[in-house]
Amino acid sequence: MSIIERYILRNCALAFLVGLGLLTSVIWISQALREVDLVASKGQTLAIFFIITGLTIPSLVAIIAPLALFAAILYTLNKLNADSELIVMSAAGLSQWRLLRPFAVVSLVVLILVAWMSIWAMPSSFRGIRDMLSKVRADFVTFLVREGQFVPLTNGIVFHYRERGPNGSLLGIFIQDRSDPEVINTYIAESGSTVEVDGRNFLTLSKAFVQRQTRNDKDPAMVSFESYALDLAQFTAKEDGIILKPRERSTLDLIKLDPKAADIYTQTYFGRYRAELHDRFSGPLYVLSFAMIAFLALGQARTTRQGRGTAIAAAIIAVLAIRLAGFSASALFQRSAWAIVLVYGIPLGAFALATFLAFRRSGARVPAPRPVVRRHQVIQGTAQ
Repeated sequence: MSIIERYILRNCALAFLVGLGLLTSVIWISQALREVDLVASKGQTLAIFFIITGLTIPSLVAIIAPLALFAAILYTLNKLNADSELIVMSAAGLSQWRLLRPFAVVSLVVLILVAWMSIWAMPSSFRGIRDMLSKVRADFVTFLVREGQFVPLTNGIVFHYRERGPNGSLLGIFIQDRSDPEVINTYIAESGSTVEVDGRNFLTLSKAFVQRQTRNDKDPAMVSFESYALDLAQFTAKEDGIILKPRERSTLDLIKLDPKAADIYTQTYFGRYRAELHDRFSGPLYVLSFAMIAFLALGQARTTRQGRGTAIAAAIIAVLAIRLAGFSASALFQRSAWAIVLVYGIPLGAFALATFLAFRRSGARVPAPRPVVRRHQVIQGTAQ
């Protein structure tokens, strides 16, 4: 790679990193502000807050990186043209292929980055968010319930404790469970603490009394325990079992997914799982199409009299239209299997068309000064 190509490569890579960092930071902050409730009302630490919000970064990078590359190529080419460097390079015989080479190297690196994010990092991060939120909900006794208050929970359960002990235990516990309309269970204990066993959270009650009363029984039955364990899962909202959403499944799971052997939910919404799988493979292709559209717009040397604003605006409109068409194709693919042609055809077709148009005009060159020199020589000979 020549010095000129390394110079272009350095400028484009730096512009991409700056653009990716700024765009990701802005969108991440807007997303993180929605999760402030974790700290404000659910009593979680800042570490949990940053872990959960940080796990959204792979999904942001997968979407932002192609756009950041598009902007970086536009910025680099516009800067080269504004400083007349692109005109000098073209006059010196720099071909369109050599001019494209540094941008192709950056595009290839970004393509690998987006593919890694889409295929592995993004589903892993969504699964991590699900696990973290499950732990937050399971740990509601320690962080959500306030001392001295009767707090109504889900499923007709009321929880109360008098105060916290010195070691973080709960003192003076009262729990009334009306989740079953036929039976009312009341738990009273001197103290209790949360423990985790095999990934499940339990509230261990010490010196507890359990009162059980059915609708037909006037006299409730009461049993005392020295130690009694309650599964905290019954105090939280019921989720959709162990069913994982399409974005939470690994790519290998989606490839092996058989709709005939899957559960009812997966069979009903199998189109979403199918679309998610192919979105992970087709998403990185937009890196190539966006890069080539930017090169098509400003890859040709222009004089200062030739406006570049129209070309930049046309490129931005084309990129937005192509990405919206890709989203529409993915939504259509959830209902109709034939739309897989559009899922891959839109980014690949845009890349092929932009490449054809870019190199169709590659024969245009800045005229060499040789004819001017010959004319000057002829005029001097005539004068003599």
